[in-house]
Amino acid sequence: MRDERLGKIADNLISYSLDVQAKQHIMIMVVDEGEALAMELVKRLYAKGAYPHLRFVRPKVQREWLKGLTEEQLAQTVQLEKDLWFGIQGYIGIHGETNDSEMKDVPQEKYRLYAEAYDSIFHHVDNQITGLRINYPTSALAQKANMTTDAFEDFYFNVCSLDYRKMAEACQPLYDLMDKTDKVRIVGPGTDLTFSIKGIGTRTAVGKRNIPDGEVYTSPVRDSIHGTISYNTPSNFKGTTFENVRFTFREGKIVEVYANHTDKLIEILDTDEGARYIGEFAIAFNPYILHPMGDTLFDEKIAGSFHLTPGRAYDQADNGNRSAIHWDLICIQRPEYGGGEIWFDDVLIRKDGRFVHEALLGLNPEQLIL
Repeated sequence: MRDERLGKIADNLISYSLDVQAKQHIMIMVVDEGEALAMELVKRLYAKGAYPHLRFVRPKVQREWLKGLTEEQLAQTVQLEKDLWFGIQGYIGIHGETNDSEMKDVPQEKYRLYAEAYDSIFHHVDNQITGLRINYPTSALAQKANMTTDAFEDFYFNVCSLDYRKMAEACQPLYDLMDKTDKVRIVGPGTDLTFSIKGIGTRTAVGKRNIPDGEVYTSPVRDSIHGTISYNTPSNFKGTTFENVRFTFREGKIVEVYANHTDKLIEILDTDEGARYIGEFAIAFNPYILHPMGDTLFDEKIAGSFHLTPGRAYDQADNGNRSAIHWDLICIQRPEYGGGEIWFDDVLIRKDGRFVHEALLGLNPEQLIL
């Protein structure tokens, strides 16, 4: 796809999201489709005096590579990879996967070996360098969204070209409020949950790490979560689509689970000790994203939603939880999805997906689109 709007997105990624400087080494990784956007990025990186590096990943080939992995091979591979990933200053991942189920028959043990071996690299990329992930408007993604390809491309460019600088200003009051909050309570259909976020730290996500974007996040005090949560958004994890996921927590740990694939869900949560604890709590507000499409990068930004994530915490909002997984499971609280409320220290801040706290009204959709 060649579209002049790709150039505008590339400008934003280089100048706003990564704020690239001369002589920086920037890795561009394309998964399946996305070469047209990569070309625009390369042109702009050279114009900045930076040094682009390229990597192309084909999931069909990666699938065979994963299925044959050994510990001995991984030890050597990771050592070689560290020299690369620890030597760059920035990273842009363009995800144009054409089949989410490509990895479905890779044994869980191979995933575990891979995740454990690459953990230090993943951690470095997530926390120590300027990096960003963006999806690419493929036919497969349009099909997920139940849209024609042309309609999805228009939707994609609206979402990706949103004024993220304006969003950054609008979400500052939510950042301030969340950063001083102790007790959070979330209620809704099948959900009544309490936890503390005191002292953890808060971060905004406004186009610096992901496109699309639009959330403020922290993480719960690790052992503070009590109650039950019912997620109402499907989520694909390693080729399996999970629906109607429900967790019950005791002292922060997931002790009861239910889903359409409960056995597979338990297998994921048994990956390691940290997989049964929560590593992120985020409130989302992208005004253009209203319905789930089975793609986490879009779904976790749905206006009127929140996500509560089993697994690894981020360094920037760290409750100490460590895991090979980080799985953003999403609940939408707008009326057509059953409604719900979020309370901070016994003060209602959002009801049925709309912010009602006076300081937060600027995050409602009509304000962000203006």
